[in-house]
Amino acid sequence: MATPATRAQVLSLYRDFIRYGSKLSSYNFRAYAVRRSRDAFRAHADESDPTKIASLIDKAKQDLEVVKRQAIISSLYSSGEKLVIEKPVAPRTA
Repeated sequence: MATPATRAQVLSLYRDFIRYGSKLSSYNFRAYAVRRSRDAFRAHADESDPTKIASLIDKAKQDLEVVKRQAIISSLYSSGEKLVIEKPVAPRTA
């Protein structure tokens, strides 16, 4: 990473990818989005060229907009049915 500002920006993008990828209603899409996000960020973790970093950040921003859109669309058309592999969320007790 070139500067602390760039590092903070990349970490923010990473958290947003995980956050919005986790909001997809389909288990398969959700697992794929989170896995693909982690793999892509790890693949470029050692990048040191500032121009390459800037282009990767721009591409990540575009891809994040796609994931956000898909999360919204999937929430509109979700059936509410869960797969067996998905763990039920226990209600929180105060």
